Amino acid sequence: MHKCYTNKEITEIYNRNVKSVYRVCFMYMKNKADTEDMTQTTFLRLISSGVNFENHEHERAWLIRTAVNLCKNSLKSFWNKTVAFDEAVDSEISQFIPDPDETLKKVMALTPKLKTALYLYYYEGYNTEEIAGLMSKPVSTVRGYLHRGRSALKKKIETEEICNAL
Repeated sequence: MHKCYTNKEITEIYNRNVKSVYRVCFMYMKNKADTEDMTQTTFLRLISSGVNFENHEHERAWLIRTAVNLCKNSLKSFWNKTVAFDEAVDSEISQFIPDPDETLKKVMALTPKLKTALYLYYYEGYNTEEIAGLMSKPVSTVRGYLHRGRSALKKKIETEEICNAL
């Protein structure tokens, strides 16, 4: 059955989830303007979908999955393929993710699949099964992303420590 949300319900859902949706969109879009567009589009999709949620976790998972899919679709366009991650400056990351530590900055520099899996696991608290659902991937694939992401982070940290010691 199609649900018609009241303004109060939309406001409550928005307030509960906007920070998580925004952070996930920022991981993909890498700049404030595109992140805001994708966040807004995610909530507009909620309004037009009329989906009924079982609980707050189901609601949050639906919004994050929708945000991920919208961002991926947006990034398929020619113009977005030409923007490199290093164009997103550290100051922009810290505006949207409170107190980004050096590890989070290294996570954000990984490939989209690895950074999404690591971010959802360590920063949003999802388990591998939930991440698999959000990313539309098998659980084993998500575990592989987590393993490769951890290995890449370890390598970056070790290389940095060696360079700092010299």
